[in-house]
Amino acid sequence: MVKLLVALLKPHAGMRIYDPTVGSGGMLIQTRNYLVGHGENPSDLSLNGQEMNLNTWAICKMNMFLHGVFNADIRKGDTLGDPQHIQNGELMTFDRVIANPPFSLKKWGKDEADADPYGRFPYGTPPKDAGDLAFVQHMIASLNAEGMMGVVMPHGVLFRGSSEKAIRQGILEDDLLEAVVGLPSGLFYGTGIPACLLIINKQKPADRKGKVLFINAELEYEEGKNQNKLRDQDIEKIVATFDAFEAIKRYSSIVTLDEIRENDYNLNIRRYANTSPPPEIFDVRAILHGGIPVREVEDEYIQEEMLNGFDVSVVFDRKDDEYYEFKPSIESKEAIRDVAGTDDTEVISQLERWWDKYKMSLDELDAQVKESEAMMRDYAKELGYE
Repeated sequence: MVKLLVALLKPHAGMRIYDPTVGSGGMLIQTRNYLVGHGENPSDLSLNGQEMNLNTWAICKMNMFLHGVFNADIRKGDTLGDPQHIQNGELMTFDRVIANPPFSLKKWGKDEADADPYGRFPYGTPPKDAGDLAFVQHMIASLNAEGMMGVVMPHGVLFRGSSEKAIRQGILEDDLLEAVVGLPSGLFYGTGIPACLLIINKQKPADRKGKVLFINAELEYEEGKNQNKLRDQDIEKIVATFDAFEAIKRYSSIVTLDEIRENDYNLNIRRYANTSPPPEIFDVRAILHGGIPVREVEDEYIQEEMLNGFDVSVVFDRKDDEYYEFKPSIESKEAIRDVAGTDDTEVISQLERWWDKYKMSLDELDAQVKESEAMMRDYAKELGYE
C-alpha cells in the first residue's frame, strides 16, 4: 500500500517530503526507493516527519540511519495538538505530504482545534471521536501552492454526515480532490477493515479540474492467510488508471463535481465505480420449458466477465429465435468441459450454471413424476394392490 501511494504521488529529486504520522518511517524510505527505481538521486530529498510515540520515534530515527539517511528531520510530539514543523510562526509547507494516520482517532483534540493558531481547519473541525479529517486538513495546510498529498483513510470519511460532510464539501468546492481509490479489505495485519486513498492536488491539471476519479480496486489482490496483499500488477493497474485519468467499466469512473453535489457530497466509491455484478437473469419460460435464453447468453456482463470471447456454438444449438439448447452430444454436466474444449474456469462455471438452471425444465420434471407415478401404480397392481 505504501508503494502504491508513493507511486501515485511521484516524488522527484529536490522535493521536500513530509509525513505527519511518520511511525517507523516506512513511507519516507519508500519515497527514496521510488527515486532509486526511476534513476534519480535519492539523497536529493528533504525528508520530514513527526511521531507522537517516543519508542516509535526512536525506531524511525534508527530506520533512517540504517538506510543511510542522516539528515531527515524527524520530530517528537502530537501533530494535531502541537505541530513541530513551524517556521516564523507558521506551518512549514512541502511538495509532497504522505501519511497513514490512525483510523478514527478518539480524543484527538477538537476543543483546541476550534481555536487553532495555524488556521489548519478552514472547513471546520470533525467530531471529537473521529479525527480522520483533522489529519487530512493538517496535511492540506502543510502543502505548498503546487503540492500534492496522499493519505490512507477509513471509508467512513467518504460518507459520514454532520461536520464531516461540511469538510468534504469544502475540500470538493475548492477543487482539491483529484482521486479516491478503494482498496481491498484485509491489507492490514489482523483486521479486515477496508481502506481508501485520497489524492489531493493543489495544482490539478486543467483537464482534471471540476472532476474526481474514482477507482474501485477492492477485487484486485492476492489473498493471504492473515493479511491480503496488493500484487505488482494490482499497483500498476491503479497507477496507470490514475495517470491516464481513465474510466474503466466496473473499475473506475470520472465524476463531475456537479454529480457529487447532486449526491449531497457523498463520496461512497461504489456509488460511482461499482464492481458488483448485475442481478442474475432468471427466464421463467426457460425454467418451465427448457432452453438457454439468447438474451442471457448475449448479456454484456456475461460476455465480458464470464465467457471471455468463448464461442457458445461449440456447446449450444439454436432452438429458436430466442433460445439455445445444449448439443445432443452433451449428455451430462460432466461432459460440458470435454465438448467446450477449454480450461477457462469462468467459462466452464457459467456453462455449468446454465445446465443447472435450464437443462431440466419443470415440464420435464413434471412428466417424469407422472411417469414414475404410473409405474408405481402398475407395480402395485401386479402385487395385488388396488
